Amino acid sequence: MKRLFFCCMISALMGGTVATWLVNDADTWMPGSVANAQVVGGRAEIAPVAASSIPLNPANSGLTPEEQTNIRVYDGASRGVVNILTRTVSYDRFFMLPSPGEGAGSGSVLDKKGHILTNFHVVEGANKISVTLPGGKQAYEGELIGSDPENDIAVLKIDAPSEELFPVPVGTSDSLKVGQRVYTLGNPFGLEGTLTTGIISNLNRTLPSRTGREMKSIIQTDAAMNPGNSGGPLLDTSGRMIGMSVAIATKTGQSAGLGFAIPVNRIRQSVTQLIEHGKVIRADIGIVAVAETPEGLQIVQTNRGGPAERAGLRGWKRVQREVTRGPLVYTIERNDPSAADVIVAVNGQSVEKASAFVEKIEEHRPGDQVVLTVIREGKQIQVPVTLGAT
Repeated sequence: MKRLFFCCMISALMGGTVATWLVNDADTWMPGSVANAQVVGGRAEIAPVAASSIPLNPANSGLTPEEQTNIRVYDGASRGVVNILTRTVSYDRFFMLPSPGEGAGSGSVLDKKGHILTNFHVVEGANKISVTLPGGKQAYEGELIGSDPENDIAVLKIDAPSEELFPVPVGTSDSLKVGQRVYTLGNPFGLEGTLTTGIISNLNRTLPSRTGREMKSIIQTDAAMNPGNSGGPLLDTSGRMIGMSVAIATKTGQSAGLGFAIPVNRIRQSVTQLIEHGKVIRADIGIVAVAETPEGLQIVQTNRGGPAERAGLRGWKRVQREVTRGPLVYTIERNDPSAADVIVAVNGQSVEKASAFVEKIEEHRPGDQVVLTVIREGKQIQVPVTLGAT
């Protein structure tokens, strides 16, 4: 069975190890610029930025149209793709001796303020982050200002002059098609500014995240990705970012023509909150755990004072009883699931798996109301719940 590798891990060429993953400014897209935001449903959303318009060089007139497109895409985006190096320290489990390590990946300049987009797994656990702009003139210390492990997204900040920062143009992933030509830009094996090309092989793939949850709507491409590509942009033929490289499927740790990228629309949803809050604020229903049963999702536990408890939803009860053993009398506790509510639908849509239930809740925002269909004492009832935030 093929293994999924984080494509940013250091290869042997860089003296590191390859780890496996089984299984603004008004001219940028980033928050911080009111001029670049739209209000949708009472909330600010970032509008896409048009691709850079780079005129064709007359010296390229002897090239084919495809070659000229490749050159235009590279010239338009390569100035905004950075090299990320990390240093980590792990400790021997027996003697607790420190063992330094290094990692490498890619990133995209988001705005003139120095925000850099990359994968969370590129910088996870790093003690030091170094960001080198194209050309390699100077390395800047990177500060991790926000991360979304569930979607493998992180945002760094570097203190670089605005004239040295060239944001990567941002498109949309709404209308992608299988067969569409795409490009990856990054630093595989530490080789700066490498462009590869291919097509979108499929859409809506699913990958496990760093938290064990599933990342959905992932883009599959045959454009070559290798260790060091993670965090780099996936581009369309207009040179706009439509995704971010995240993983490859391979038996060797190198490209086998199966690469995966996070769609840019999902990235856009997270980035604003990462910059503002350092994390993604998601809707919370206040249910800690559910048990999957043939009847539905039985509530095991709710958060005390949380939305589910306030709505009157019931989980397992803790029952106490006294036990006598000779001269000893003591109390034992056990869980009683007999009175727990069983969830069968959210807003009229049936749910059978815990993962599907979580997805339904995360489609909403804090303050929204959802209606749960539950079975209580053999009867089906509707329970409205106002969602909190987490």
